Amino acid sequence: MKKTILLMLTALAALLPLLTAQAQDKGKHTTLQEEEAQMRAWIQTLGSDAFGGRMPMTEYETKTIHYLAGEMKALGLEPAFGDSYFQKVKTISAVCKPAGGKFKLKAGRKKVELRQPEDLVAWTARATKKVSIPKAEFVFCGFGIDAPEFGWNDYEGVDVRGKIIIAMVNDPGFYDETLFQGRNMTYYGRWTYKFEQAQRLGAAGCLVLHNTAAASYGWNVCATHVGSNLALYDLESRNAGELGMKGWLHEDGCRKLFEAAGVDFDETVAAAKRPGFKAFSLNLTGNLEMDVTYQIQETCNVAGVLPGTDLKDEAVVFSAHWDHFGYGTPDETGDPIYNGASDNGSGMAAVLMLARKYGELPVRPRRSMVFFIPTLEESGLFGSEYYCAHPAFPMEKTAACINFDCIAPEPLTHDVMVLGGGQSELDNYIMACAGAQGRYVVFHNDNSDGWYFRSDHFNFVKKGVPAVVIEYGKDLVDPSRPNKYPRSDWYHKPSDEYREDWDFAGTLVHVNMMFGVGLSVANADGRPRLYNK
Repeated sequence: MKKTILLMLTALAALLPLLTAQAQDKGKHTTLQEEEAQMRAWIQTLGSDAFGGRMPMTEYETKTIHYLAGEMKALGLEPAFGDSYFQKVKTISAVCKPAGGKFKLKAGRKKVELRQPEDLVAWTARATKKVSIPKAEFVFCGFGIDAPEFGWNDYEGVDVRGKIIIAMVNDPGFYDETLFQGRNMTYYGRWTYKFEQAQRLGAAGCLVLHNTAAASYGWNVCATHVGSNLALYDLESRNAGELGMKGWLHEDGCRKLFEAAGVDFDETVAAAKRPGFKAFSLNLTGNLEMDVTYQIQETCNVAGVLPGTDLKDEAVVFSAHWDHFGYGTPDETGDPIYNGASDNGSGMAAVLMLARKYGELPVRPRRSMVFFIPTLEESGLFGSEYYCAHPAFPMEKTAACINFDCIAPEPLTHDVMVLGGGQSELDNYIMACAGAQGRYVVFHNDNSDGWYFRSDHFNFVKKGVPAVVIEYGKDLVDPSRPNKYPRSDWYHKPSDEYREDWDFAGTLVHVNMMFGVGLSVANADGRPRLYNK
C-alpha cells in the first residue's frame, strides 16, 4: 500500500510540469479541445482513401512514412536512425507449393498423401527456388514445449535434429486449468513459439496441429498461408538458417498420418495433454519437396526522438504500427479499401500527440522519448521485431514500451483494463496515474486467445522490456451512451473509417493517463523491473 501511495504521488508529481507549463504559457499548451481536434485530423488523414489502406511496400507506404516523418520533424523530434527518421526493413515474401501438388509419405508398406490446403499448408522463409528435405522423419512432440518453470518438456529424451516436428497448438493449460496458467495462454502456446523452438533444436521443419477451439480461429485462417508468406530477410545468409518447412496441419491430415503409422489419434492427443507424455517417432518418412517463388522487398519503420537530460542514453518507447491491409475484398457496399482509421490511425495519433505534449514541457524528461511507428504489425510484428534487434537505444537501456493499438472510438469509463499485468512494476505506474484521474485498474487475465502476443509491444517483452496493453474499460461513466461503433463492426474490415461522431472522451483520458505513465517512468531514478528478473 505504501508503495502504491508513493507511486501515486510520483505520478501526480510527473503531471505537475504540464500544469506549470499551462500556467506559465497558455498560448503554447495544448488544450483538451485542441488535442481532440488534432488527433481527429491525424486519424482522418491517415485513414482517408488517399492513403489507400497503408499497405506496406506499395506507393501508399511511401506516402504514409513521409507524412509521418514530416509530422515528427514539425513536432521538433530528431531522427532516430542517424540522420534519418526511417529504418529500412528487408523482407522476403514466398509462395510455396508441394512439388507435384502433394507430399508422399510411407510407413512400412503403407502410403499416405497430404494435399494442400485440405490436409496442411506449408511454407518456408528461405530464399531458394526449391526446398528439399530427403527421407524426412516425422516426430509427434505433444505441444512442442520446453518450459522448465512449469515442469514441462515435450522434447525430453527425443532427438529432433533434421526431422519434422508435429506440435499441437496452445498449451496444456487450455485443457487443464491446474497446468501452466490455465486458460490464460502463455507464449509457449503460440504457433510462433513452436517454430522458434523447433529451429533452436535443429529440426528440419515443424507442423502445428490445428484445433479451432485451441487456436481461437478456424482452418480458413490457416489456409491463407497458401498465398504469400512474409518474413524478415537477412541479406548475408539468405535465411538459410530458417526452418526448411513451417506449416499448419489439419486434424484430418494428422489422422491420416497416425493411421498409416498405426497410432490411435484420439488416445495419443489425449495423452499429450497430460504430464508425463513422451514424444515419439511415427516411423513415417518421405522426400519432401516444395517449389518456391519468392521476392525480396524493403519496407520502413519510422521513429523520432525527443532527447532527454541527465539520463538521455536511456529511453521510453511509445509505439503504434502504421500498416494496414490496403485494397482487398470489397464489402457489401462495394468498398475495397481497408482504411484502418482506428487500426491503427488512432494509435499513431496518440503517439504523435504525446510527442507534441512532451515537447511542450518547460523541462524535458530525464530519459529520451522514442516515438516509434513500425511497419508489418499486421503481417506478424516484423517491423518491431527488426527494431528490437537493431534498436535506436539498447534494449537493456529501454525502460518501457507503451504501445497503442485501436484506441478510438472509446467512451469514458471508470475502469482501465490492463492485459498482461502482473509481469512488471509498470503496473504500479499505470495504477498510480489511473488513480490520479479517479479511475481504477482491472487486470484482464483472460488471454485464452493469445491476444497479448499479437501486437508490437510483445517483441519488447521478449527482450526483457516491461510493456502492457491497455484495453477498453467496461464500467461506463454514462451507461446510456455505450460505444456505437463496437470493434466487431469494423475490425479488419473496409468499415474501419473515420467518423465525426466517434466518441473521444475515453480516448483523450487514455492518452493523458499514458502521458503521466510515460513521464513518471522517464523521470524515475530507476527503471521498472520485471517481477521474474
